[in-house]
Amino acid sequence: MSLFSLIFQSDTYLCMAFPVPTRQDAYIVDFIPLASMDTVHHMLLFGCQTPVSTNSFCVQGTCEDEAAIMYAWARNAPPTKLPKDVGFKVGRSSGMSYFVLQIHYGDISAFKGEQPFIAGIYLLMSVDTVILPGQRVTDADVACDYTSYPIYPFAFRTHTHRLGKVVSGYRIRDGKWTLIGRQSPQLPQAFYPANKQVTVKYGDTLAARCVFTGEGKTSKTYIGGTSDDEMCNFYIMYYMESRHAIPYMNCMEMGSEELFQHIPPEANVPINVSPSHMNSVMHLGQSTVVLDTNKLETVDQDYHFEQVSAWPQSSLQLGQVSGLALDSDSNLVIFHRGDHHWGADSFNNQARYQQRSLGPIQQSAILVVDPSKGSILKASGRNMFFLPHGITADKENNYWVTDVALHQVSFSSDGKDKTLMALGEAFIPGSDNNHFCQPTDVAVDTESGNIFVSDGYCNARIIKFSADGKYLSEWGSSDRRRRIPFHIPHSLVLLPDKKEICVADRENGRIQCFIAETGEFVKEIKKDEFGGEVFAISYNGLIFAVNGESLSRPVPIRGFVIDYSTKDILDTFSPNKKEFKMPHDIAETRDGSVFVGDASSKSVYKFTTEKLHHSVKKAGIEVQELEGKAVGSLNLGNFFPSHKGYSRQGFDQLSTEGSDQERNDEDSSDSENEEYSALPPPQSSS
Repeated sequence: MSLFSLIFQSDTYLCMAFPVPTRQDAYIVDFIPLASMDTVHHMLLFGCQTPVSTNSFCVQGTCEDEAAIMYAWARNAPPTKLPKDVGFKVGRSSGMSYFVLQIHYGDISAFKGEQPFIAGIYLLMSVDTVILPGQRVTDADVACDYTSYPIYPFAFRTHTHRLGKVVSGYRIRDGKWTLIGRQSPQLPQAFYPANKQVTVKYGDTLAARCVFTGEGKTSKTYIGGTSDDEMCNFYIMYYMESRHAIPYMNCMEMGSEELFQHIPPEANVPINVSPSHMNSVMHLGQSTVVLDTNKLETVDQDYHFEQVSAWPQSSLQLGQVSGLALDSDSNLVIFHRGDHHWGADSFNNQARYQQRSLGPIQQSAILVVDPSKGSILKASGRNMFFLPHGITADKENNYWVTDVALHQVSFSSDGKDKTLMALGEAFIPGSDNNHFCQPTDVAVDTESGNIFVSDGYCNARIIKFSADGKYLSEWGSSDRRRRIPFHIPHSLVLLPDKKEICVADRENGRIQCFIAETGEFVKEIKKDEFGGEVFAISYNGLIFAVNGESLSRPVPIRGFVIDYSTKDILDTFSPNKKEFKMPHDIAETRDGSVFVGDASSKSVYKFTTEKLHHSVKKAGIEVQELEGKAVGSLNLGNFFPSHKGYSRQGFDQLSTEGSDQERNDEDSSDSENEEYSALPPPQSSS
């Protein structure tokens, strides 16, 4: 039985007749009227054996024989849904060989002009790449300056043959690379939605990279049209104003080595193909090739993170490590508690700090560390903090930090022991616009300057402030499907390429992401491997995360590398000899090194793939071999779903009962190494 889904479009004048299948029976199972009463008064669908005419006019009627009305629509009526397994029979034995769609227009002026936008294809294609046999990675780079009228990409397609691992396309503007689309060419090679935020104008550069492997080959592989050759194609489907329309453009220029030194790291990371897509058949020219599942599954081993056991080269003399960040110079910033620690007696039942008599931490709580050697470059933060928690460095290397004892978010400049601005009232917990209750982390939007605060242990919200500290908005969990409130929102990270803010919702064992501007819920990542707890997250194209010890669902405590788009766990890592005890924060550098701060062991661990990036030249052709840092997004193209129904106004009053205890007292074996908090404060803040 064949199914035939019929769609009306309001671009036909008065009448249209078109044949239906006659060699077999077919069934109409759905009607979708794509029209508006602003131009269309009503539409009628007829079925018949012989139409009166096959042109665009129905002045003499619709059918030579009896016309059977099958569907009618008028006045912006909603679509009619047929019951399941119900359809109108047409075709071979039904007596209906034609559909005739009769449209009565109320206003035909909308159809007198040209189509305002015309679609086209821009193809970036490598023609000179040579893949050497046995070479693990070869890059094919293509780039051209764009010199025409603006285009608006809305879809992309990648194409290679068997050796291709990933193809990525970008727009480069003012030195900034913006992803158009990214896909494994071993997946079905359809057009996928492009990053809708990308436009291309005169002066931009369009660039693409195809990553190949020559492993298993015994001879050179060239670009060509047969299945034994290779291809490197990145297609951009775009639209542009009809008066400037160009239906096809192409780029076949080899990109310069200098330009591609700045390509985002994501372009170098192969995309795993899940087992459900394995062994799919793809047609390459006249040949049919079955994908080799074993070769595709080896990607993980090539990019596994391992601990750098010799880092740091000398002891850093740290207290409980609560926060990590990177400054604008790619140095590691460590936030630690010196000789203070969070214990069972640190707070009372109203979340008020009970150890003020100890005074502030006299050691430098903020250390700027060389990420390669671990040597201390700068130190600051003396006599400023009581119980540090989260830290973020902005583009001017100013530090935004949270202190759970002070119940404050504070701002200080690089290397200075002075607070320049503080949000919240010192030592006074609360839940209103001017108070926090054990806030956990800060994220700063480098473009708008807006400040996001996760608040925290005894509140369950994310609060947004302007750059000058003015309260703007707040929200709790916005997952409309379940509306599960935050249970210790513990770590924040801004995704600048997606304009989203993501939170490690610790005790719910999940990562949730929201539109930074509105707080609208976007997605949730929750994995059994997390074991019910996610302590911290970071982002550099990929999501990096660490979990923690869970009494209810014991799993290994590890670091995770996660594909934002697919939510797949790409890699896990942990120390070689020791074990994580309480990994509290995570950060990654531009070269692919990952750092984890452990509050319990008072340590910072470094992990890296420790591989090299070099190039070789053969017969004047440069072939880059990548054995570099495995970081970046495995984005299959940014899919931007509509968020209708997700809009949130203000803040939901969320229950925080039971959300404030990191561990019960009776279960604690070493109170110095555990964090505690208190019951929620009264709703009316003092």
